[in-house]
Amino acid sequence: MDHVSDKYSGDVRVSRTRLSLDNQKATSKYEVDGFRSRDDHEMAMLGKKQQLRRNFGFMSIVGFSCTLMITWEGLLCVFTYGLGNGGPAGLIYGFLFCWLGYLSVVGSMAELVSMAPTAGGQYHWTYLLAPSKWRNFLSYITGWQSVIAWQATVASGAFLTGTMLQGLLVLNYPNYVYERYHGTLLLYAILLIALIFNTILARQLPHVESAMLVLHIIGFFAILIPLTILAPHGSAHDVFAVFSNSGAFQTQGLSFFVGIITSVFAFVGADGAVHMCEEIKNASTVVPRSLIISIGVNGFLGLGMLLAVLFCLGNIDEALASPTKFPFIEIFAQATGSNGATTGMTTLILFLITFCCIAVLAAASRMMWSFARDKGLPFSGFLSRVEPRTKLPLISIGVTTVITLLLALINIGSTEAFNALISLVVAGFLGSYIPPIALILWKRLRGDDINYGPWKLGMFGVPANIFALIWTTIAMFFSFWPGAMNPTPQTMNWACLLYGATVIFSVCFYVLHGRHIYKGPIIETSVLDQLRGA
Repeated sequence: MDHVSDKYSGDVRVSRTRLSLDNQKATSKYEVDGFRSRDDHEMAMLGKKQQLRRNFGFMSIVGFSCTLMITWEGLLCVFTYGLGNGGPAGLIYGFLFCWLGYLSVVGSMAELVSMAPTAGGQYHWTYLLAPSKWRNFLSYITGWQSVIAWQATVASGAFLTGTMLQGLLVLNYPNYVYERYHGTLLLYAILLIALIFNTILARQLPHVESAMLVLHIIGFFAILIPLTILAPHGSAHDVFAVFSNSGAFQTQGLSFFVGIITSVFAFVGADGAVHMCEEIKNASTVVPRSLIISIGVNGFLGLGMLLAVLFCLGNIDEALASPTKFPFIEIFAQATGSNGATTGMTTLILFLITFCCIAVLAAASRMMWSFARDKGLPFSGFLSRVEPRTKLPLISIGVTTVITLLLALINIGSTEAFNALISLVVAGFLGSYIPPIALILWKRLRGDDINYGPWKLGMFGVPANIFALIWTTIAMFFSFWPGAMNPTPQTMNWACLLYGATVIFSVCFYVLHGRHIYKGPIIETSVLDQLRGA
């Protein structure tokens, strides 16, 4: 098979047989009208056949993006990390900084996905934009980072849900003994639900995601209203002017940046809709709009919930020492004075996070399938299969599930080791965002001709790209820091070691194997072939 041409620089390159420029330029109105839809035409221009079923529309993919990120729900689970490094004020200003950073990243990705709406996302864009000498290598490394990040996110989301269920058991049954293997078994149960929705009930997933968008918003108010009415309130000074440095770092500023990982984590998975774009109608316009809207909606809801929790903290020492291991559960209990009400509020969050796991499994499997389709993974021929009746990448869905099942076994031996593995989430995602954004900025600054899609940043392109790169570099750098000076092996942040190991592995694997097999996104078809019905 051929490999995709760089239509943005006019340098058409293929690995086995050369795709003619006549085919690549076959974009006249007459030829475009020969396609059943704009999506078919855009896929053909990228050399891809339509293999998956396009079930998602605008509202369903907005719901998919919002519930995958679960920003306000996720903040409740992790805000105490930023409370120690940064304090209440640091959490708020750090959230605003991260929201703006993610907005610039998502804006840059929205423009890129409008240019090339394929499930591969970052690695595909990197190949299209990179110099011919480096495009294979850069694309390959970017693809591996994205695949690993999404696989770790599946494990992270299911583990969070399982351990939260354990927290409710501790709350309601004082004699319950918190066992690690219980958390692993509950993780398996959550993963089974996600698997069912991604296979047996896959045709219903767009309708489910639309409903989850409504519940995501209604649930916000269902938590916010009783919390703010029933809980004692702190002062505005305590919320907006009090910083903390419990990690004993040299300066408050350093402590603040260490603590921003809380807000970075709250927006994890912002590119989820990108990897579903071959299942979305009118993807080149719907996906960019859904990315921007979802980051806006989740940002507002996340900020609102963060302010509510900080004003209603109550006895924070009791919350941090909660046997449930989730301080927000203790905050709910202090506010309502009722285990029943606390259980109800927490169950709502559990329900939403469970559907987050469903969306994460979908995005992770599509990322794996897409990279395998372009021969970026071992056993690519097996992983890239699409079941013809359902038009689903069932093998990639199954392999993603099995990987999480195996990773969860680590938790039985050591929760710290398991947490170290899933710490790859943030660094993997941010690392995959940098190459395509840097490359499109490089082309902009050089004045190269760029073949934009229907959605573009225009005059905001250069500043958005620059800020996205600055913010991503800062966030990625501090994602490797431990939460305190002089860490022990138990408190050390092992993300730096594991991320470095995965990058070294992907480079070595490229040198030994990938460079012989991976030649960039494969040309499966051409415009003229599809017009002829080939």
